[in-house]
Amino acid sequence: MNNIKKIGLSALAGSLAMVSANAIEYTMTGGLLSTYTTQDAPSGTEAESGKGLGVATDLSFNAAGELDNGFTVGYFMAVDTNGALSNTSSQLTVGMGSLGTLQLNNKYGSKANAIDDVTPNAYNETWDGLTSGDGKTVATENNPSFFGSQTSSGSLDYRIPAQEYMGTTINASVTYDPQAGAAGASKAGVAATNAGSGQAYTIQASHDLGLEVGIGYETSSNQTTSQSDLSSETAYIKYAVGGVSIAYQEAFRNASNNTAGTTAVADTEATMFGLAYTAGDVTVSYGESTLQTKAIGATVARVEVELTSIQAAYTMGAMTVSAAMSETDNAGGVSAAKYEENTLAVSFAF
Repeated sequence: MNNIKKIGLSALAGSLAMVSANAIEYTMTGGLLSTYTTQDAPSGTEAESGKGLGVATDLSFNAAGELDNGFTVGYFMAVDTNGALSNTSSQLTVGMGSLGTLQLNNKYGSKANAIDDVTPNAYNETWDGLTSGDGKTVATENNPSFFGSQTSSGSLDYRIPAQEYMGTTINASVTYDPQAGAAGASKAGVAATNAGSGQAYTIQASHDLGLEVGIGYETSSNQTTSQSDLSSETAYIKYAVGGVSIAYQEAFRNASNNTAGTTAVADTEATMFGLAYTAGDVTVSYGESTLQTKAIGATVARVEVELTSIQAAYTMGAMTVSAAMSETDNAGGVSAAKYEENTLAVSFAF
């Protein structure tokens, strides 16, 4: 993206009043996404299917500076300007050199949340945007990328300095969230909820030959007054050579001890696979993922949800044209319920 406005500031002022900094620079960039989408709902009724045009616009603000002690400070905020202004993501990062990095995740951005789905794609993850008008919504019933969701907002990351050893780079992180599963505090010192705390841990290793592996563990407690422990694990392997990249990932959520009142919550497991090929300005990809809700007590396990997506993208300078054909089988865990979505998108970066 091209910079369209730069503002030099002499200090971090109110946003970073607790530290002393040299001059910093804010950079603002933006993007626009136009889409044409068709949807076929699992019910098969015309009223719950349809097609339409849409536009989304976003602005991103970045700041970078250096403190008197040599530490670096960075700030990022993404704002969705489609309709009412809303802060969609923001993080404050303090680089401490050989001591590592601290990152305050106001909205999203935690390291655990960043590895929820690492599979390559030309447009979006298999589950992104796959919703329907009759309740078969990916975000609640079909989404396999649940890892990291409990510590993604209102949390603090500590990330070690990258460790190099015989062509292998190792990164690790620890995340603490004082109110797991909840949004960040509405203002300084005021908690959004009385939820319990959560922690997450990640380790990633990548080799110069293109191989990368990673694992993550997340746990949280006391989601509400009557809930107990909830834990999630994920592991992936990814390989990239030339224009080809391929990845496989698994995730599991242990919710057997997580109860709300007298209602037990079932465990879930997910798999994700993606293959992408890039040649010049063109990228094509195929992705699939599954989500299985396990049986608990006398409750029968839900049918496995299966998502697939074929995608392509062509980049011409600041403009990218993308297309995706996506399908969900057994949507919402209901046997034979099928949801289909086709998207043609044009995006501009400025």
